Amino acid sequence: MTEWRRYDSHLIPAFHERFEQRWGKGTAPFLNPEAHEEPLPRAQWINPVTGAALAVVPVWTAEEEQQRSFGVFYLPPAGDIWVLRPGYTGYLEPAEDDTEQLVTLRNDAYRKAVAHAKEFLFGSQ
Repeated sequence: MTEWRRYDSHLIPAFHERFEQRWGKGTAPFLNPEAHEEPLPRAQWINPVTGAALAVVPVWTAEEEQQRSFGVFYLPPAGDIWVLRPGYTGYLEPAEDDTEQLVTLRNDAYRKAVAHAKEFLFGSQ
């Protein structure tokens, strides 16, 4: 039996801290737990036994907020941050007046990233 549990509260601050520690200050606006708007959709799991965590979140740069992809980030218990590669998960962030097609593409990319995260945590089922 696995100790991994879904974590549906706010984004864990350690993701932001470790990412910026590794790649520099300001490189992870998508992981900032202080942001007023949560990056959605997202998914998180924690392992309370080991202290490890995993998150799937939308990724963008400050210059191009509409061009996004989903990142899968793993926090090992001993520190650091790993970026897992779920394959291509790029999409355009839909605006309020955008078509349903953009929402469908975003949701498909999200499902692909979550499936990759679950396979990492629980193996292929």
